[in-house]
Amino acid sequence: QEKLGLPQKSEVPVISMISRLVSHKGLDLVEYICDEILSMDLQLVVLGTGDKRYEDLFKFLQSKYPDKMSANIEFNSALASWIYAGSDMFLMPSKSEPCGLSQLIAMRYGTVPVVRETGGLNDTVKPINILTGEGSGFTFKAYNAHDMLGAIKRSVDYYYDKEKYIKTFTNIMKINSSWKEPSKKYINVYKEIMQY
Repeated sequence: QEKLGLPQKSEVPVISMISRLVSHKGLDLVEYICDEILSMDLQLVVLGTGDKRYEDLFKFLQSKYPDKMSANIEFNSALASWIYAGSDMFLMPSKSEPCGLSQLIAMRYGTVPVVRETGGLNDTVKPINILTGEGSGFTFKAYNAHDMLGAIKRSVDYYYDKEKYIKTFTNIMKINSSWKEPSKKYINVYKEIMQY
């Protein structure tokens, strides 16, 4: 919060987006309900470059909500690391996502993803069971701004259940996203093929 010029409020969750600023990444959904998102008790941090329309939108939102919005219209890998580490949730509402790395990076930092159930996001982020704390993120199915808003609201509500939230972010940091296990499976498939 301090590094990005936002008021330091440890009780307020920080939601981040590190992305190309294009509609394919779900920014049209964010644009549609940005005022509703920023009316919630949270801070939103955006890092990225892309379509001028979205760059201008986030700059405008930062001027409209200076205590709640940080727009960083640049590509900066060092700042990205700071943002991942300093965020509580990571928003990734993509229209489609063949794999997606950002949600995996976020989880490695203990940042709970809020994603649309599509492609690799659906494969790598398991919906959180709010009763048990099991799962790795908050998801929504339909490409719809209000479904996304519902997932954001669920994540913010969950943030305040500190015991479950801590369990979740601790567990997601332990998720192994390396190639170690998949490579073993590939080797076994190749061994089977070579026997024929």
